[in-house]
Amino acid sequence: MRRRREEEDRAQEVVELAALADGSLEPEQRLALEARVAASSELAGRLAEQQRAVALTRSAAEGVEAPAALRARIEAQQRPRRRTPPRRLVLAGAATTAALVGAVAVAVSVLGSGTSAESFHAALASTNLSPGATGEATLTKTSSGWRIELDATGLPRLDAGRFYEAWLRNAAGVLVPVGTFNEGRRVTLWAGVSPKDFTTLTVTRERADGDQTSSGEKVLVGRVVIGD
Repeated sequence: MRRRREEEDRAQEVVELAALADGSLEPEQRLALEARVAASSELAGRLAEQQRAVALTRSAAEGVEAPAALRARIEAQQRPRRRTPPRRLVLAGAATTAALVGAVAVAVSVLGSGTSAESFHAALASTNLSPGATGEATLTKTSSGWRIELDATGLPRLDAGRFYEAWLRNAAGVLVPVGTFNEGRRVTLWAGVSPKDFTTLTVTRERADGDQTSSGEKVLVGRVVIGD
């Protein structure tokens, strides 16, 4: 019986500390609890933990313009539910914190998805090595680099040690390889350099001969311009 009473007192203490941390504790209770915290290093440490948790969730919530309904739910979840039985309050508090962080993360994801990524476009024309071939490429900026989505027609499949290779070239003629493929339909390539500086996209025919430089056998060429 005594142990149960101690557990209930400790659970109530956690609730009061959480309320003190977020400013929702009644004035008369706040004064009494502040006096106990001042006299106990253990209580002071637990209050500091609650204050850090409140600061973290508020900072995350203020970092995005969450919808009004989501903000109202977050604020409601920050207020402790005093009528919850003591043994459930500790678990409820942990679940509320996890749900709150999850809600903020979802808001960031949803709102962030509405932001258009920086993108460029290239219309690729054929050369005398590939009459009738055409292609389109979209270059999209990501945290990993520039994703290049290429779709070309009129290029015969290359196999048996032969393949196509795409390159980005700057005004000084420096070539940076961005990937190899066998067919031109729905190809995904990656670049670690920006199309703002490397403004020409070319595709060449290559052989697996140990020579990593371009063969110069261009089959598609296009100028990279800013996307719509």
